[in-house]
Amino acid sequence: MATLALIHTSQVFLKVETMMQDLFREIMPEVRLINIMDDSLLPDVVAEQRILPEVTRRMCAYVVAAEAAGADAVLSLCSSLGPAIDTARPLVRIPVIKIDDAHTEKAVREYRRIGAMATVATTLGPTLDLLREKAAALGKEVELHPSLSERAFQVLMAGGREEHDSMVVEAACRLAPEVDVILFCQASMARLAPRVERETGRPVLASPRLAIEYTKRVLDGLAGAGS
Repeated sequence: MATLALIHTSQVFLKVETMMQDLFREIMPEVRLINIMDDSLLPDVVAEQRILPEVTRRMCAYVVAAEAAGADAVLSLCSSLGPAIDTARPLVRIPVIKIDDAHTEKAVREYRRIGAMATVATTLGPTLDLLREKAAALGKEVELHPSLSERAFQVLMAGGREEHDSMVVEAACRLAPEVDVILFCQASMARLAPRVERETGRPVLASPRLAIEYTKRVLDGLAGAGS
């Protein structure tokens, strides 16, 4: 049985937006999951509006701990901490995957004008950088249109789901005329994808399913290489 370590930087996928758990059961029911959760990390990043060295050290420690716990791969579930994952990757022998790896690559492969939507300010920069990185690797030019729904994530975590949803949908409707696709920078927005597609007429890319499907392919590849 393969083992996947999940690094959480908030309780959103454990207590609020539990669709991630459903997707894991659907896509990789046979995989053993290890949840590593430090809900002080994201607030620290938000408070400073940047990733401090000590936050990077903690993320690196969690990745190393995941390998020591027997994980075959690591999936980081926090978009804001993406740069810390870049630092952590060389420290271990196992694959370390960002939740945004798959849907950002799909966006730049298939579209030119990309709207990047976030509800946490510290998520936008890393996601835009990742989109540029993916585009450069493909030798493709893209237009990036960022959109930030301030306060929406805090509203969601405080239990205001309907208010959060209205903020996101309204921002998406404003963004839609400028773009070919809307990319959600955070998995916490994913359940709104069908509604946003209906109300904007634009395709929406959300990270959870694409990230988990990609991670399964990585784990399957490791199993094949070891057989």
